[in-house]
Amino acid sequence: MLKLYNSRSRQIEDFKPIRPDLVGFYSCGPTVYNYIHIGNLRSFLLADLVRRALKFNSLPVKFVMNITDVGHLTSDSDTGDDKLEKNARTLADVQMLAKKYTDAFLSDLTALNIDPPDVLPRASEHVPEQIEMVRTLIDKGFAYESDEAVYFDVAKFPDYNQLTGQKLDDMMLGARQEVVKDPRKKNPIDFVLWFKAVGRYQNHIQRWDSPWGVGFPGWHIECSAMSRKYLGNHFDIHAGGIDLKFPHHTNEIAQSEAANGEPFVNVWLHGEHLSLPEGKMSKSEGNSITLATLIDKGFSPLAFRYLALTAHYRAKLNFTWDGLQAAQNALNNLYSIISDFTAPAGQAEKFEQAFLAAINSDLGPPQALAVMWDLVKTDEVSDAAKLASLFKFDEVLGLKLKDVWTASQVIPEVVINLASERETARRAKDYVRSDELRRAIESNGYFLEDSADGFRLKKKF
Repeated sequence: MLKLYNSRSRQIEDFKPIRPDLVGFYSCGPTVYNYIHIGNLRSFLLADLVRRALKFNSLPVKFVMNITDVGHLTSDSDTGDDKLEKNARTLADVQMLAKKYTDAFLSDLTALNIDPPDVLPRASEHVPEQIEMVRTLIDKGFAYESDEAVYFDVAKFPDYNQLTGQKLDDMMLGARQEVVKDPRKKNPIDFVLWFKAVGRYQNHIQRWDSPWGVGFPGWHIECSAMSRKYLGNHFDIHAGGIDLKFPHHTNEIAQSEAANGEPFVNVWLHGEHLSLPEGKMSKSEGNSITLATLIDKGFSPLAFRYLALTAHYRAKLNFTWDGLQAAQNALNNLYSIISDFTAPAGQAEKFEQAFLAAINSDLGPPQALAVMWDLVKTDEVSDAAKLASLFKFDEVLGLKLKDVWTASQVIPEVVINLASERETARRAKDYVRSDELRRAIESNGYFLEDSADGFRLKKKF
């Protein structure tokens, strides 16, 4: 049985889906105001790992991930400028930026072999659902209106601290002060459900009519409204980075359970940070690294995927270029080894059981990788059975082993012709020409190995 660490209960639990025929799974997506960095991508790799592990356990999944294109301010609470509008002057600018960075995000997912979500809702296209949820919260007495905004009244929701474990009074005292104080705000940690287009937000470009005047939604209400629309009031799993635990996920729980009158999510999963030697990676700190940066430096995107698999998702992962190079070397070595394997047949049952146990123990990717390498190196199993089981493992690992092996079995005609010409030159003892042709073969991505029977071609990785 799949076991997962639930941030809400702070313990590892047996995963028991609400419905046997479909697992509801939601993960917070990007705010599309800039290119995402590889720290963000670690969170999206976690979501992909969860989804793959569920399917590996024969559990059908409906996976929803949002696109935030309005309402996320430059602080993760309720202060600052809207991230997407900060450098935009017109609605066309906002829409262009959102499309540009959404497309870039989806391109990164493809490069990392992350399957696209089943549903990818945009916050700006679901404002009516958000307005309806705010209206419900007001009607139920969980929200109140001021001249500047509609707030969620945290004091009305006693379980507000369930994710953080902090005492509510301590959270009140420790709340950061807003740049512009609203005199009608009851508590310092009450959060915004709807911003009115007044004061500093009077020129907000994206705006909608609402019962409380023209304005725009708060960041937190967006995920609650969209997850409810596509997964219902109560679903199985919600994932995201550890930085979203508070305030975003904390606020999601409060507003969803208050509005819906029932539990929101059964299992909360939080992935730890990717860190640089100098500290946490962050766009605001100016030290972020994008996937394009890795590619420009000659690394495969799947080398980063492999690197992410070497650490448990609840452990910090320190990123270094040497570490990435080691991951690239390991992946290339794996590709090179399996390219020699014969067509898949049979299975390595003992190793498959060990792999499933690793994945089902809170997703355990480092342990799963160790099982994979034990299988690759063992003499107990035929190469054909190894390959068959490796292909199964890759349903979770996502390293494109089948694609790589299949491609390695087909040698381009130009390479075959060069090798034949080189064999002729070698037999004629024309070593200068023979060496020239060997270099030409290598420039086409293949090694040539001489043997007593002639030669053998092997793809370079």
